[in-house]
Amino acid sequence: MNITLKVWRQKNASEAGALVEYTVSGVVPEMSFLEMLDTLNEQLVAKGQDPVAFDSDCREGICGMCDLMIDGQAHGPDKGATTCQLHMRRYKDGAVVTVEPFRAKAFPVVKDLCVDRSAFDRIQQAGGFVSINTGNAVDGNAILIPHDKAEKAMDAAACIGCGACVAACPNASAMLFVAAKVSQYALLPQGQPEREKRVLAMRDAMDNEGFGHCTNEYECEAACPKEIKVSNIARLNREYLRATLVTE
Repeated sequence: MNITLKVWRQKNASEAGALVEYTVSGVVPEMSFLEMLDTLNEQLVAKGQDPVAFDSDCREGICGMCDLMIDGQAHGPDKGATTCQLHMRRYKDGAVVTVEPFRAKAFPVVKDLCVDRSAFDRIQQAGGFVSINTGNAVDGNAILIPHDKAEKAMDAAACIGCGACVAACPNASAMLFVAAKVSQYALLPQGQPEREKRVLAMRDAMDNEGFGHCTNEYECEAACPKEIKVSNIARLNREYLRATLVTE
């Protein structure tokens, strides 16, 4: 197949960028979207041109590095999947595809399709750590946890911090990400010692990073490759309100 790509090219955060059109030849349906970009870069290098910079790591839908807007959708058209899990069988010969970086004030462009998502790292760092000593595996399993809470905590912990929620939100809100990280601890007994401190610190860090506010658009849940539920945002709000009352 031949695929026409309109790719965002930008040297750095301070310079203006633009969409540049390329034709990628030799694309096969079994290729992942990232493998197709690899093919593009091989063809560009063969012509002596600068390859397109994009992030990737595990290419198994685990790490969340493959942060691309594909035809205006975070990670592309497949639901519950990352960019690296999107395959070219989704497209027909001659298809035209627009590829852009995640766009948010808190995610400045580094180069081309790469953005700096270290804001997420700083929010997590603000949340601190779990101080309770659970001992070895046997001792940890001795703490009884209701099944429904364990399941909800595990669902929240599935968040890979890719930033699709921010990219999809019209306000560039990070509420779903923060809600998932707060929920995974707030639901478990191990997370109780720092419960109030954690949510206050993470909410403050989120605001300081310049993310927007949640207005219940639900685009975050629709774009999330791990299908994190917006019900976690309601839990985050409850945890925040509780913390402000307890610490006053």
